[in-house]
Amino acid sequence: MTPKLSAMILAASFAITAGSASAQQDKYALKVPGGLAFAEFRGYESWEVVATSQSPGLKLVAVILANPEMIAAYKAGIPDNGQPFPDGAKMAKIHWTPKMNQYFQDTVVPGTLHDVDFMVKDAKRFADSGGWGWAVFKYDAASGTFAPGTEADKPPQSNDA
Repeated sequence: MTPKLSAMILAASFAITAGSASAQQDKYALKVPGGLAFAEFRGYESWEVVATSQSPGLKLVAVILANPEMIAAYKAGIPDNGQPFPDGAKMAKIHWTPKMNQYFQDTVVPGTLHDVDFMVKDAKRFADSGGWGWAVFKYDAASGTFAPGTEADKPPQSNDA
């Protein structure tokens, strides 16, 4: 692991903790259209890190987290072994606007929280989308609250998947 990647993961861990502690609302009461709820991902802040990413077009940096079922699937060789992900596998992708690290001037780290995306594998519930349900919850830094994504967002959010 490179020092820059280590710094980004460390900064992301602190930002996850800080973001969850500062929220003034019950984020677990929120749902996107169609019913996918924030509460279905309770505890995502402590899931294992799978990867980090940077989206230059969206000007965001992210960390991707996976629940134990998803981690077990990866360890079993999915998706390379051709097997499907099991129902109950979940991921969270936390996006921040990037900023430069104050101590390492050539290192980008997470800045203000932008949104949290969730994915869950449930073949029956999301049969029309290959078994995957998806939701985005936008974060408003001024109020410290989340709101479900809408059709006006990029990408648009509607009906779970």
